[in-house]
Amino acid sequence: MRTGTHHSPAELPAELFKALGDQTRLRILNLLLHARKRVCVCEMVDALQLPQYQISRQLAVLKRVELVDAEKSGTWVYHGLDPEHYALSRLAPVLRELLQGEPFDRDRARLDRRLSMRDGERCVVGFVDSISIPENAQQ
Repeated sequence: MRTGTHHSPAELPAELFKALGDQTRLRILNLLLHARKRVCVCEMVDALQLPQYQISRQLAVLKRVELVDAEKSGTWVYHGLDPEHYALSRLAPVLRELLQGEPFDRDRARLDRRLSMRDGERCVVGFVDSISIPENAQQ
C-alpha cells in the first residue's frame, strides 16, 4: 500500500481479502468495475438502493485498503478504482467474472440508468428517488 500505514507483507493480502468479504463492498466494486469511471455517492445510493451512510461507511473500508480513491469536483465527490493498487489489475478480471447474477446485474442496470442522467460526465441531480429513474433511460 502506498500510504503511511505500516503493514507487514503478510498483512497486505489479509487486509485486502477482509475488505472484499462484505456484500455491500462487493456491490460497490461491481458498480465501479462496470462504470469504468468515477461515480458519486448519490449515484451509488440510487443504484444500490441503500442509505448514503451505509455506502459511505463501506467506501471508507475500500479506501483504507486503497482499492478505491476519491476526487472532489465542486460539491460532488467521485469515487473510482485506484489504478495504482498493487493487486487490482489481477483482481479486476476475477471480480468481473464472479460478480454476476443478482443483485449485481440489477445494480449495474440501475447504475446505467442513473449515469444517463448526468450532464456530460458530471452528476448534477444529487439524490433521487430510484423509483423515478426511467426504466427505459439509456446511457
